[in-house]
Order: sequence, then structure tokens, then C-alpha cells
Amino acid sequence: MTIADLPRAAVDRISQRARGFAVSPGVAIAALTVGLVAIAVLAPALLTGADPLAADPLAAQLPPSARHWFGTDHLGRDVFTRVIHGARYSLLIGITAVAIAVVAGTALGLLSGLARGPLDELITRFLDVVSAFPDLLLALVLISFTGPGTTNLIFALGIASIPRFARVVRAQTLVVQESGYVEQARTFGLTRATLVRRHVLPHAVAQVPILATIGLGTAILGAAGLSFLGMGPQPPEPEWGAMLAEGRNYLRNAWWIAVLPGVAVTATVIAVSSLGRHWQRHYDGRPSV
Repeated sequence: MTIADLPRAAVDRISQRARGFAVSPGVAIAALTVGLVAIAVLAPALLTGADPLAADPLAAQLPPSARHWFGTDHLGRDVFTRVIHGARYSLLIGITAVAIAVVAGTALGLLSGLARGPLDELITRFLDVVSAFPDLLLALVLISFTGPGTTNLIFALGIASIPRFARVVRAQTLVVQESGYVEQARTFGLTRATLVRRHVLPHAVAQVPILATIGLGTAILGAAGLSFLGMGPQPPEPEWGAMLAEGRNYLRNAWWIAVLPGVAVTATVIAVSSLGRHWQRHYDGRPSV
């Protein structure tokens, strides 16, 4: 059988699938960028062998050159080395914060969708209150009570992102419970726990990985913004937001100290968000752009 023998509808479905798997140049560049960031996180020695904390006052504020690709900062530390090692801090904060939001949001959304009644109302009102504040503002308020630091920053960003996942899981749980195959499974005498485990949970969380990928970019940006304000890892740790804060006073004479870490943040956030959007378009059956 050749493709000419297939029904027109089948040919259209095959063509749509092929377009969904097609990768645009932008997505390829985003994947390459994420791959480089992953290498910087997992094996920074492959990209640089220098010490990110090693200072040399005699080499302070040197411009980018063959010896120092990104120049040096006000203490003579190699900016390229600090950017490479700073990826570990920014990605660790972002991934851990998103993981907290995914676990707590999934649990709350599933519980709310299954419980109905007063418990559902209570959880929904809690999510409404949390959602009333922008993520970054809520995280800033939480850190103001707990104090600055990496751990507090992670939990603040995670808590601020919980409603994003809880609402999706709750909505999907309500839809799945009313679906025909779940109603049919009930007639077969399956227990409620079995229904939730086999049918409700897998479909309710189907979009969570996609949202987590998109939310990772937001978490990295939020971590950099709060670190810029002094709420995250403290100097001399090479975190991207903290590097931006250190370099803002030298923009006139040594722009590279702040600009190049900012480029790293921007490129990473755009790349991660692009991959998440591509995944979402493929999930929805829309072609990539």
C-alpha cells in the first residue's frame, strides 16, 4: 500500500504529525542553548578550568580579550568563569522551586477536584488569595519574613507558583471525572482509589510537565531578579542576579561585568521558554513556528 492509497483524512493526520515533529531553527538554537547551560551546570570544568572566586586586583576591569573572554570584574575575577559557574546556582534555584510548585500544586488541585464541597471551596479561595499577588511580589514578601538566602528564595518562588499548577490540575480533574470512560469504570465496580490512580491522575497531570518547562524560565528570571535585590545567594557566590547587582555600579567604565551575566539570564530564559512553548504546540496538535 502506498500513501496514495490511504484515505484523505489519514493523509492529513500523517502530515499534521510530521509538521508537529518538525523543528524550526529557533527551536534548534534554543535546544543548543539549553544543552550548553546543562553542561555548565553538570560539568563546568569542560568549559573553564579557572576558579570563579579567584581575585587578582592587578587585573581588575580588564575588557573582553582572548585571555578573558568576558573580561574581568572590579576584583579581577574572570567574568566568563563566574557566568559558567553561576548557571548551577540559577538552574538549581529554578528547578527546585518549580519542583516544589509542581508537587504542592498537583496535590492541592487533585484534592480540590476530588473533594468538592467545603474543602474544594477552601482550597479555591486560598488559590485566589495567592494568585492576587504577582509571583515576584509574593516571593519578595515571603522572603522579607524569612530573610535572604538560597533556601528561603527557593521556597518563596515555589510557593508563589503553586496556583499555576493547582488550577490546571483541578480543572482537568473535574473534566476527567465526568468523562464517559470513568463513568463506565465505575459501573465495573472499581474503587475510588483505583479510579484516581488509573484514570484521573494520569490525565489530570498530562500538561503539568509542559507547564513546568515554561515555568522554569519564569523561576530563573525571578531568582535572578530577587538575587539582584540581595535576597538570594550572597556575594561572592557567582549567581547571575548577584553578578548583575555587583556590576551595576561599573556600567560606565566596565559594562561587561553586568551586561554579560544579563545576557546569560536572558538567553537561558528565552531558550527554556521556547522549548516549553514548542512542546505545548506539539501537545495541542499545532504546527511549530
